[in-house]
Parts: sequence; C-alpha cells; structure tokens
Amino acid sequence: MAEMDLVLIVAKIVDEMRKTKAPPTEQDLNRLAAQISNGFKAKKEEVAILRLAPDARVLSFIFPVRLAVVGAIPITTTHSLAAKTIRDKRGEIVNNFPTYKHATVFEAVDLSDEEKAVPIQKIISSPMVVDGKVIGVIQISRKARPGEPVGPDFTQADLAQLGTVGSVLGKYISEIPSSSPAKPKAAPGKT
Repeated sequence: MAEMDLVLIVAKIVDEMRKTKAPPTEQDLNRLAAQISNGFKAKKEEVAILRLAPDARVLSFIFPVRLAVVGAIPITTTHSLAAKTIRDKRGEIVNNFPTYKHATVFEAVDLSDEEKAVPIQKIISSPMVVDGKVIGVIQISRKARPGEPVGPDFTQADLAQLGTVGSVLGKYISEIPSSSPAKPKAAPGKT
C-alpha cells in the first residue's frame, strides 16, 4: 500500500471516529489497527498505540486494548523502546529485537482468546507529534516464535511512513479523554 493511501485511509477513519464525539470503541480501534497493519504487511496485533499521560510521566496503551489494563510504562524506564522514543523525540528501527534489552511483560500477554502471546522479533517505533509536542508513540512489530519466519526487515521508508501516520493519528489521540476506549458497542437490537 502506498504511503499516501495509508495516510488517507487513517485520516478518514480518524475523522469518522472524531465525528462520534465519543471515545473510540474497541471495534473502532481494531478497525484502525487493521488498516495501519495492512500498510506494513503486519497483523493487527502487531500495532501498538501508546499515549503520554498529561503529566508526561507515563505511557499507557490505547491499543492493543488488553494491554491498557496491564499497566503503564514510566518515561524514566531505561529498557523500554517506547519510553526511549518519547525521550529522544525520534523514531527507531530494531530489526533484531530479541537482542535489544527490554522488559517482556507486555509481550507475555495474550492479546485475545485466539491470539496467544508471541515474542517481538522486529519493531519500528515513532513518536506521535502534535504542534511540536510529543503526545505518544506508535509502533509496528513483527512477532514470531524463535526459528519461525518473521517477515522482512523494517526500512527507513517504513519509519518515515509510520511517522506520517503517527502525526495524523496523534492529533486525534490528543483530543480524546484519558478514559478511552469506550465500552464495545452492542450489536443492533441487543442491550
């Protein structure tokens, strides 16, 4: 998928979510992550969107939703790529993530009843910048068990594309209340 196509798709989804004037639902976030992941030949579960707290002390997951309840990442954490991305205000590519010193607590969480935890092998991380201020981080990873095929290395072009997507998404993320996402919407006719 061409970079501009992905940016336009993300902008359209963000605009639709903004029009609801409500925090994004889990379904909204799943749809957004699915579109972003397609642009990087990744899986939806390989997208992470983290938001910087208003006091700029911790990062909290917005997506995957299951990680939002696991905990937050202090910005002072020395072995967190997301925290480093915030502190350095620049993106990074790590195509051999198992050798990168990092906490594995979030990697050990099953992201759904069907999706069991798989370690990250490759990752790109980009700050989401709004009006010159970093408000969060967006990451794409490639997960696989050791020895399994993991997909191509991330490139500088991927990092640039992720930065552009992050700038579109960041404006929206900065506008939503901290208590998101909203509860999943009930199916029509159900309560």
